Amino acid sequence: FLNYMIKKLKASFSEKILFIFLITLGIFSFSFFFIIKNKCLFVENVDPKKIQFNNPQNIVVMNVECGNVIIELTPELSPNAVKRFKHLIEKGSYNHSAFYKVIKNTLIQAGDLEYGNIDNINYYKIGSGQSDLGTLKSELSKNFQFDEGSVAFARKDAFDTEDSEFFITLKSIPLYAEEYTPIGKVIYGLDALKKIKTGIKVEYVLRPDFINSFKLLN
Repeated sequence: FLNYMIKKLKASFSEKILFIFLITLGIFSFSFFFIIKNKCLFVENVDPKKIQFNNPQNIVVMNVECGNVIIELTPELSPNAVKRFKHLIEKGSYNHSAFYKVIKNTLIQAGDLEYGNIDNINYYKIGSGQSDLGTLKSELSKNFQFDEGSVAFARKDAFDTEDSEFFITLKSIPLYAEEYTPIGKVIYGLDALKKIKTGIKVEYVLRPDFINSFKLLN
């Protein structure tokens, strides 16, 4: 009888160990799944209200899935482009604009007001849309370095075809200097942009991420 009780106690202890192991495994698996699914988990969401800016009139705040992206504009280099950009932001034209062109670790592009709104996206025509404001003349600058976080107007193959579309570089691209009209630089929130959904073996992203809101600081 004593031997039987000892064996039963040992079995019970083993069962407890197994039960604890299975619970631990379950918690680990759930946590790992949560981390994988939550792409914004380690991205800091910057609050512009807590920052003192030297030129608040040139600050704009773009909110995306993983938080705020704060951009300082450069009207001294491209006054007409910045004026257009501010106008479209103030009108709310960029709200829900899709990041339809995303080259991983290189750049993201949005701002097709005609075909690129996430609420009514046209995958056949996206990238060819126009605003009702007409095109702008290119404002190129040798004083603007296209390093990580540079914001500029996109254009067609020819110069003087800028309209509403813009791109942001995710790495330094020196060749873009004096090729594209600069608008500004990302000064906070670049990590949030690096989480934007990329395409899979295609240039244009299906079911793309988009801009929640775009506002002037003041």
